Amino acid sequence: MTDWKAEWKKLAIIVAVFLVCFYLPMGSGRFRNAILESFYLVKWYAQEHVLLCLVPAFFIAGAIAVFVSQASVMKYLGAKANKVLAYGVASVSGTILAVCSCTVLPLFAGIYRMGAGLGPATAFLYSGPAINVLAIILTARILGLELGIARAVGAILFSVVIGLAMHFIFRKEELQKADGQMASPEAEVSRPLWQNVLYFAAMVGILVFANWGKPTETVGAWYAIYSAKWVVTSVFAAALGLILVMWFGLKWWKVMLAAAPAVVLGLLFPHAPMIAFAGAVVGLSTLISTNKGEPGEWFSSSWGFAKQILPLLFFGVVVAGFLLGRPEQEGVIPSAWVNWAVGGNSIWSNLFASVAGAFMYFATLTEVPILQGLLGAGMGKGPALALLLAGPALSLPNMLVIRSVMGTKKTVVYVLLVVIIATISGMIFGEIWG
Repeated sequence: MTDWKAEWKKLAIIVAVFLVCFYLPMGSGRFRNAILESFYLVKWYAQEHVLLCLVPAFFIAGAIAVFVSQASVMKYLGAKANKVLAYGVASVSGTILAVCSCTVLPLFAGIYRMGAGLGPATAFLYSGPAINVLAIILTARILGLELGIARAVGAILFSVVIGLAMHFIFRKEELQKADGQMASPEAEVSRPLWQNVLYFAAMVGILVFANWGKPTETVGAWYAIYSAKWVVTSVFAAALGLILVMWFGLKWWKVMLAAAPAVVLGLLFPHAPMIAFAGAVVGLSTLISTNKGEPGEWFSSSWGFAKQILPLLFFGVVVAGFLLGRPEQEGVIPSAWVNWAVGGNSIWSNLFASVAGAFMYFATLTEVPILQGLLGAGMGKGPALALLLAGPALSLPNMLVIRSVMGTKKTVVYVLLVVIIATISGMIFGEIWG
């Protein structure tokens, strides 16, 4: 029997797509430029972000799912964990992980699925990109000391506030989760904690130093680290290989064989380190995917996160580029509208800055030069802080992935909390420093 209701839905979709195609404003220069901007943003994202940021994050998330016991996650971040410890750890995570709103997603998904409480997990989700030390220092040096301090204090404080609010709003579900965790047995430990700590430290080191941004000055400690970033990254990569041999049972000659492409490519293309990095990723993936033990499970888990997250991010980046363009480039929404909307310190200008920041995509550190231009065009200091607190922690691609992890309802509440708190913070800051 024909389901006419389903058939009418299909017809409605076909008609809607036809009408969109029929009335595409291809004669509009802004529309054509917005299409190009969406693909320019995708290209930039692929070149600057996927290989160095997301791929290491996928491996870390996969390792969390396989090598970190659920009991360990629940002990420190679970619904029944000590609240001071749980929120303390989650709220300062960004000082260690120099990541953006999209790179933190695999890590958030990993700890949340392993049993972390909703409150600590969302505190981690917010704080990861919001309190990047490099970004805060850059904010203070370029946008002013008061904005830098306000961003640092606000990000740490509000990660805890947002986490506690999420826990309170969904407390019934959290209580049910806590009851279920109380009945969970302690998992068997295959290796000492200190070995797992060093294993994760090696991967975090690769993630952090491979993405170490170039400072504005060519002297000082930050620039010295930047100059040696690939040497330091290589040291962490070598340490990871040694750990896989010593504690994960991989043959030394297989590890050496997997590392060979990266070494050769590094010698052939010394000025293009990403080529060697790609070789290392391929070598590691081949090495662990062909293993039937724990390393094979590690690859399978990492690949699972990649399959879930990458398509959503691609779609979100295309839409964000179409609507808002890239830094100093316009999408279908004119930047003049944004500048007009965020002047002064009214509730509407702060709210608009928060909402615009929440939907725009900011890679690590890029929000600072963007805001520098907006402040020069007349943006108020209050809306500037509101955008700093909402922008790096959220984006349209980020929202799509969060929804796939914790559902529509929790995602909407989380986004609203970030926008509301950023708006209020901007208004208060604007009254004091405006």
